[in-house]
Amino acid sequence: MAQCHRMKKLANGSGFFSSSLQNLRKYDANLRTQIKHRSNRMKRIHLFELEDLPWFPDGIRQCMTNYLQALHGIMGTATLLAPIVRRGLGNENRQIIDLCSGAGGPMIDTVKMIRADSDRLDANLILTDLYPHGRVSESIMSSGNDWLRYESKAVDAANVPAELTGLRTMICSLHHMRPEIAKSILKDAVAKKQPFLALEISDNSPPILLWWLAIPIGFFFTFVMTLWVRPLSLKQVVFTYIIPIVPIFIAWDGAVSNARTYTKSDLAELLIGLETEDYAWEIDTVKTPKLPTPMLYLLGLPK
Repeated sequence: MAQCHRMKKLANGSGFFSSSLQNLRKYDANLRTQIKHRSNRMKRIHLFELEDLPWFPDGIRQCMTNYLQALHGIMGTATLLAPIVRRGLGNENRQIIDLCSGAGGPMIDTVKMIRADSDRLDANLILTDLYPHGRVSESIMSSGNDWLRYESKAVDAANVPAELTGLRTMICSLHHMRPEIAKSILKDAVAKKQPFLALEISDNSPPILLWWLAIPIGFFFTFVMTLWVRPLSLKQVVFTYIIPIVPIFIAWDGAVSNARTYTKSDLAELLIGLETEDYAWEIDTVKTPKLPTPMLYLLGLPK
């Protein structure tokens, strides 16, 4: 549920709900076309996530982001990421370019763990996004950490500026990309000979009908997991426990993330034509005791 392709929301006001309804009708019509014309070889379906819609309220989006940040902490995503990131960095690379960062995700905690190693004290992290998150950028840039910065300019994951070299990471964001865009992102990493790592916590391995079980599970799960959100704002409490729209949105987007996630075979299809003598790819999973299913990752390394 990353925010890489988030656009400016439409103006709030009396027309908000009518414009929202019109947009949902358009997405419903587009969905029928997408299902009809999607690749027969791919399991994923590019349904819409509410958080990605241009009219979605920023305040509610921030509540959802805060929830997901807490969820990453509970699941120990950073602990799972750290050894894979170390592999991606290799012996010489010290810089990580996080693409589609949104509000930051688990990469900050991951790099903190990596820097705890005596031979990785100089590891640094640059967060980027196609639509940079202003408030997060200001907070990070004023944190005083010389190893961490948020790129203020827009960064297209499919055409990363040449000066941003290092391991490219996409954490829980590759599923937001349609296959042609996802392939362009991977192709850019190969062309510029930069290592690449994508990891997803959503899971598309169960049968399609089981995708939708995530809706009731995610709804009730939100009420419990919100207690770990820090800082826990009044707005988060109100829109979770009193007017429970955040659990509804979390439940829908979570189920849709499963439907959008690339499976191992989907990723293999994306990689057709991208395996060369100078670049190798690895598709695998890592298991966490806090999730019933493993996390899928894609690692690309220049030779």
